[in-house]
Amino acid sequence: MIQFYYNLAPNPMKVALFLEEAGLPYEPVPVDTRKGEQHTAAYTAINPNAKCPALVDGEATVFDSNAILLYLAEKTGQFLPDNTPAARGQMLSWMMLVASGIGPYSGQLVHFRNFAPEPKAYAVNRYDFEAWRHWNLIEAQLGQHRFMLGERYTLVDMAVWGWARILPFVLGADAWDKLPQLKRWLDQVNARPAAQRVEALRSRHAFKTEMDDVAKQAMFPQNARIAT
Repeated sequence: MIQFYYNLAPNPMKVALFLEEAGLPYEPVPVDTRKGEQHTAAYTAINPNAKCPALVDGEATVFDSNAILLYLAEKTGQFLPDNTPAARGQMLSWMMLVASGIGPYSGQLVHFRNFAPEPKAYAVNRYDFEAWRHWNLIEAQLGQHRFMLGERYTLVDMAVWGWARILPFVLGADAWDKLPQLKRWLDQVNARPAAQRVEALRSRHAFKTEMDDVAKQAMFPQNARIAT
């Protein structure tokens, strides 16, 4: 059985969505990052990047959420576009935009706005600008299509969904006013039974919620260099 190492952050949740949509049997294995479990030797043997998610499927070990989505899509033959150069080119392009743009810039915006010490005005301005630029690309794409690649629901939609589901926290309370096509699309995906089953993962494990000194050390170890 697939072992799925997860927490409730955006990147693990998009993998959970694929697993649920595909009906794949899996064992969810919680990794509590605020307790530092991502830094244990047992976990870094699976994911040397010490992030969530990771997946072990027999002899195959895959880390990075976008790599896992591609792996599962190819393994199952599900949620892929047509097998043509044009369709695959679009799929890979949007997947890499999520991997190199949506995820990192949204995550860094959350970090600098909510957790980084002062001064941080320059960083917040940079990541806010770039996050909005990336999300406006998604908005424009969804203004032309029902789903990210057209009429078919694919792994690209799952990749975007992980972060889209918390977008007001990332971009601000007015996010949906400025991104109506994205909101229309999100409501469609959220209505799917698989998405509702993913949300139920919240009740499977009591993850630590306090951002105390232990959590800060585990999640932001770079600050130790500043302190010394």
